[in-house]
Amino acid sequence: MLTPVLMVLILVVPYLGYRFVSRGRPSQDLRPAAAAGLGLLFLFTASGHFIQAEPMAQMLPSWVPAREALVYLTGWLEIAITVALFFRRSRRAGAWAAAIVLVAFFPANVYAALQHVPMGGHAWGPAYLLVRAPLQLFILWWIWAMVLPASGKTGSSGPWPVSPSGPRP
Repeated sequence: MLTPVLMVLILVVPYLGYRFVSRGRPSQDLRPAAAAGLGLLFLFTASGHFIQAEPMAQMLPSWVPAREALVYLTGWLEIAITVALFFRRSRRAGAWAAAIVLVAFFPANVYAALQHVPMGGHAWGPAYLLVRAPLQLFILWWIWAMVLPASGKTGSSGPWPVSPSGPRP
């Protein structure tokens, strides 16, 4: 169950590091740091599509055609999302694509857990969904609250306030 912990760390450490360096100045646009964490997370998950393509193909029902090719294709999709997240002009589109992919791919995680696919926590069976579902929801929240806001003051309603003492005059 190390992978979910690693995923959360990859997601939040760039943001927290930037917050530390910027000393919580409310004038700082924190979306790039939040998007960087999301991009690194998608790069991490994309790597699994290439390093463990065959086990990932087992996460799909047998009636899905060209399962291994689909795994590679979705790996490239995740890399494209990563690239989009690192550029200001494409960040919002990348964030929306990331959210759509998280929702679209979740049934594969459910199937893998129900079938006890021997990859990652899926071998634990349905109990793994008690970890995976909240993780997916946290990542979706991250996209919504930290990457997509129109203002650059991300986290103002999230767990990490923009400034410990509130907005400065």
